[in-house]
Amino acid sequence: MSTQGRYTITAALPYTNGPIHIGHLAGVYVPADIYSRYLRITGNDVAFICGSDEHGAAIPMRAKKEGVSPQVIIDKYHAIIKKSFEDFGISFNNYSRTSAPIHHQTASEFFKKMYEDGKFIEETSAQLFDPEAEQFLADRFVTGTCPKCGNEEAYGDQCENCGSSLNATDLIDPKSTISGAKPVLKETKHWFLPLDQYEDFLREWVLKGHKKDWKTNVYGQIKSWVDDGLRPRAVTRDLDWGIPVPVEGAEGKVLYVWFDAPIGYISSTKEWAKQEGKDWEPYWKDKDTKLVHFIGKDNIVFHCIIFPSMLKAEGSYVLPENVPANEFLNLEGNKLSTSKNWAVWLHEYLEEFPDKQDVLRYVLTANAPETKDNDFTWKDYQARNNNELVAIFGNFINRVVVLTHKYYDGVVPTPASLSEIDEQTLKELKAYPAVISSSIERYRFREASQELMNVARLGNKYLADEEPWKLIKTDEERTKTVMYVALQIAAALATLSEPFLPFTSNKLKNILAISSAGIDTPWNEVATKEILLPAGHQIEKGELLFSKVEDDQIQKQLDKLEATKKMNQAENKTVEPQKDTTTFEDFTKLDMRIGTIVEAEKMPKAKKLLVLKVDTGINTRTIVSGIAEHFTPEEIVGKKVTVLVNLAPRKLRGVESEGMILMTENAEGKIVFLNPDEEGVNPGATVN
Repeated sequence: MSTQGRYTITAALPYTNGPIHIGHLAGVYVPADIYSRYLRITGNDVAFICGSDEHGAAIPMRAKKEGVSPQVIIDKYHAIIKKSFEDFGISFNNYSRTSAPIHHQTASEFFKKMYEDGKFIEETSAQLFDPEAEQFLADRFVTGTCPKCGNEEAYGDQCENCGSSLNATDLIDPKSTISGAKPVLKETKHWFLPLDQYEDFLREWVLKGHKKDWKTNVYGQIKSWVDDGLRPRAVTRDLDWGIPVPVEGAEGKVLYVWFDAPIGYISSTKEWAKQEGKDWEPYWKDKDTKLVHFIGKDNIVFHCIIFPSMLKAEGSYVLPENVPANEFLNLEGNKLSTSKNWAVWLHEYLEEFPDKQDVLRYVLTANAPETKDNDFTWKDYQARNNNELVAIFGNFINRVVVLTHKYYDGVVPTPASLSEIDEQTLKELKAYPAVISSSIERYRFREASQELMNVARLGNKYLADEEPWKLIKTDEERTKTVMYVALQIAAALATLSEPFLPFTSNKLKNILAISSAGIDTPWNEVATKEILLPAGHQIEKGELLFSKVEDDQIQKQLDKLEATKKMNQAENKTVEPQKDTTTFEDFTKLDMRIGTIVEAEKMPKAKKLLVLKVDTGINTRTIVSGIAEHFTPEEIVGKKVTVLVNLAPRKLRGVESEGMILMTENAEGKIVFLNPDEEGVNPGATVN
């Protein structure tokens, strides 16, 4: 188990250019919260720090799209994001924002210290410039083809397809997102962090040091970057949104968001310490403090190469003890995408499932993308809720509470002597705190969540084996002992579930009247304390900890995603380019009439073809049409259609086709008729 110590835990600062979704929760914030809650309840001094990242090109891009100022955007989404974290029980000691004065001051001082110590290279270099918008293009204002994987929608700082970190000038066929123009290269002055000078430090610190216990994806990405050779990285940008570069000759330039954002951890800690009357420096400068960064895999390079190099260059800060980055979470088989609305947004989830914060926390932990990308599906969500939380955890607690009230009016009974199975069950129970602790301390939160569920399984098995509902009829003293042991397991669950299921833990503590009686057992004492719930203690009436998720609730979510998918398909549908210009005289040669389909049958041995008889008003003729995959013969007989009647006849599969029916394709890719079914329009009417 963890010994008492000081920890600074950081969770990646979310961009305030939109709300947050389940991918963010699964990748960063739930694991960070489990770890922080666990450390607190095992007696450690914890500063769990986060805040909104409100600089960088993504913010003005969103503002431009919505026709408002960047300040309006950051205020709107900062409030939404902060509330989502509160609603899901993410227990930050402080949630700040990088627009705060304390952050501007901290970031400026950090830059100036490095500048005065000669840690930067000042260079004039060619950067991408939009000739139409007449401005330099920050990373996110440029898209193009990734030179590493060929993704044609890579940004100037990162390819979201392969996760590579890029410079805007690396992109193939770059394009400005402001005007659509092809950028040109234009010289501008910037300050660079010479990462190449920190290669030896990084090799010593991570690759040769004690960091072998880091996740393989993190270790591998660091090694790949260092082995490829590091290059100087610009830490300033030509932008009008951000923290002004605090040196002379830097007018119109701001700090690069990936220089400014991680310093947000420090400024947020300062803000918290000031509010609490604490000294912030030990949390960042005491060598005994353990600094842990929780991030997604797309942020590994920034937290494991750039920020540590900045901390090393500044000279007075501790370095990360670990950076347990997760992989990505997909949704129903497809990559989560904010731009395509392919996500489960946290604030919307709570509208549909207002009492199920812990359910989502549990599902995302049990299916966490710790070592590989994982998939969230609504069916799995339902199954884990119904088959695990309801049927195992909830069922055990419900049976214990109901039987205690039924047999003893809610009073914990006095046990008789413990049998061998009682002793064995309590011995197994006391082993779980160490088992769960070991998993959490190794950042294996999936494993830890399943060990927690095993405690509930232990309780269910004990009740199923001892059958107190039968035993009460023949041996009341033995029944008291069984219920006493079962109540000890319930009390242990109240403590052990807190990092994972904080709302459930609190509800269970209230049911067991643990907190009000002052008998709340600390995590470290669950394994050593002989009695967790003493005989004679009065518990409260029961309530269901979890409720079933019904099929119609899941179908509603699937329908919502299906609607989103169709909308995206419609938006992404490429419009056929205009054909060569034709003359009016050529157009008048086309004779289009309204016809009625009077007969229809499938062409033998042809998958796509229907043979139609169409009354054109001139005559009834045969037309072969490739619509068999979209319509049955029965459903189109009697339908009015638009027919090109003077098209030269053509044989298809031996049948002469004497015309063509005009049709189009809808947003879902389905063939539809150009509908002339208006009252009074008869076969033979011309189409002008």
